Amino acid sequence: MDRGIDYGNLMHSAMRGLIRKVMDKIAAEGLPGAHHFFITLNTQHPDVLMADWLRARYPDEITIVVQHWFENLEVSDDGFAITLNFGNQPEPLYVPFDAISTFVDPSVEFGLKFETHLDDDEDEDDSVELDDDEAPMEHVEDPIDPPKAGEVVSLDQFRK
Repeated sequence: MDRGIDYGNLMHSAMRGLIRKVMDKIAAEGLPGAHHFFITLNTQHPDVLMADWLRARYPDEITIVVQHWFENLEVSDDGFAITLNFGNQPEPLYVPFDAISTFVDPSVEFGLKFETHLDDDEDEDDSVELDDDEAPMEHVEDPIDPPKAGEVVSLDQFRK
């Protein structure tokens, strides 16, 4: 059944493309100025590669910091490989872009948040669960107002 244009998934794809472009630039040129990233990812994603001890310590999600020390950053269409320092122990990671739940650059108060949801085949109920601080679209007074500085925007509140 044709459900029309899936703007939510199109936006998520575009936002992941933005992350890929940013990581490509960092791989080629390094981090400029005060830029740095907090990247939260789902460690249960089947394509995430990480040390067993690290996955045992962070069984559901982990927030990695790309700032002062990182090596071997390689970016592909689907994700990036990077070596980070965990307690003075270098550890290689592979992060698929679709395993990322948040991407934040606090130096410029920029952030993206991805909501996880089941595929349409698995979830026929198109209802959206809202956090306590989110209102349904019909109760938002002015959804076109830009977000406050440093606010992470979630597109799911605008889905039907």
